[in-house]
Amino acid sequence: MKEIILHTITVFMGFFAIMNPIANTPIFLGLTNGADHATVKSVALRSVIIAFIIVTIFAISGKIIFDLFGITLYALRITGGILVFMIGFNMLQGKSEHTQSNKNLSALEQKQAALGIAVSPLAMPILAGPGTIATAMNFAAVGGNFEVVITILAFGVLCGITFLLFVSGEALIKALGASVLGVITRMMGLILAVIGMQMFIEGVHQAMTALSL
Repeated sequence: MKEIILHTITVFMGFFAIMNPIANTPIFLGLTNGADHATVKSVALRSVIIAFIIVTIFAISGKIIFDLFGITLYALRITGGILVFMIGFNMLQGKSEHTQSNKNLSALEQKQAALGIAVSPLAMPILAGPGTIATAMNFAAVGGNFEVVITILAFGVLCGITFLLFVSGEALIKALGASVLGVITRMMGLILAVIGMQMFIEGVHQAMTALSL
């Protein structure tokens, strides 16, 4: 029993360190800047659900999926790095995914565009990125079905915590004000761009190492 508890804590802390919901909350606030409460809640819920589904699928059959489509983890890391860098660069320029390019859209279309960020970049690659997927596959491959269940449950708990942090972060917007949030958005954009570049560099390094063997 003690070993099970220790393993569960290890899995949870491993996911927490990789996904880091506390650090992702300001990024979420920057991406949803200008959206109403209902949209913010919908984006948060959709992003964690999609991330949970992605990680669950890879925890159960990740290696099969990679082999089936001929996908490598470094290719996923490179692609995710480019995507995260582009989103971060737009945030650094003060651009929002739904407040800049969608000004002339209807309210419904603006909401749909805002919800789109729940899939990319929030669910993937920010929440369920290459690191999170690799972690899930590694933990799930340690033993049998029991370890797979623990991996999925641990990530599910983390998704719940992430959702609460994302939703409660809206109170931070009211407390700080639009101007301060704008500064935070640009700071998070810089951090996101650096994260994306780091993912890209690590992916290229892994690719060069693998191809040189």
